[in-house]
Amino acid sequence: MTVFTADRIASLVDPVAVIGLMRDALISHSRGECVMPMPMHLEMPSIGDSSEVHVKSCYRQGGKYFVLKMAGTFPGNRAKGISTGCGMMLLCSAETGAPLALFEDNGFLTDYRTAAASAAVARGLQRDDEAIGILGTGIQARLQAKLHAAILDVKHIVLWGRTSDRVAECAYDLGEELPGVEVTTVATPGEIGKQCKLIITCTASRSPLLMAGTLQPGTHISAVGSDAVGKQELYPGLLKRAALLLTDSRAQCEKLGELQHSPAETDRALEVGEFMLAPRDWDRDGITVCDFTGLGVEDLYIAEHCYQRSLA
Repeated sequence: MTVFTADRIASLVDPVAVIGLMRDALISHSRGECVMPMPMHLEMPSIGDSSEVHVKSCYRQGGKYFVLKMAGTFPGNRAKGISTGCGMMLLCSAETGAPLALFEDNGFLTDYRTAAASAAVARGLQRDDEAIGILGTGIQARLQAKLHAAILDVKHIVLWGRTSDRVAECAYDLGEELPGVEVTTVATPGEIGKQCKLIITCTASRSPLLMAGTLQPGTHISAVGSDAVGKQELYPGLLKRAALLLTDSRAQCEKLGELQHSPAETDRALEVGEFMLAPRDWDRDGITVCDFTGLGVEDLYIAEHCYQRSLA
């Protein structure tokens, strides 16, 4: 078994290739090609800082590998001067079960494939936005900006977060990562909707932040923060108003995503993979929403990507 540390893993990831792979992964799921159990969520309320760990797995029919993934968030680590993310992926032979590669990534590959999946949806919807609004100030906010900039001519990023020092830190990092892109901050989530028609929400919120009344016609929202019971970033009315409502997995989203708060909208929700296989038309002046919970097949595809590049 080969062990890959975080530095080596970062050098193996090709951003544009991974965006394409996430499209393939979402399609593979919607075609029913994957054995992918529901995620396991481990919460540790006694720690008192919203620490949690997610465990996911996947095998693609006819594939060479299966993956087991653990990724967690420990907010209390910030005060200790260490990463708030933790995790690893184990890629195994589907023929023998032998472990082939251990990616000690501290959750990096999970964060990366999440941002890449959002970018894949933006590309699938043929977005041409030059301004992006981001709710959140963590690693996911940074990766969302980076991955969307890989496929769009991004000129302006508008950022919101709960804590002023983290907003300032994230804005600075984005300016360093994307030279030439203007980065500004706003005081409330609603202000982002006045400036941007492509919005990504990537917070750990358990109460809604964004409502339909603050959005411009033709706005698209990728909601990636709600991935567990009780999490919520969007007001239910926003999903009801959506002219096109997408999910990475309908089954997961109705239990863990924004759909858990809008069960009446489940029947009209369309999986991204289904949409990409057979695009549907929608009212282009309407709002589009994609509800992401993160899929084990995405973990499989990005782990395979890194492993195969290491062999090459």
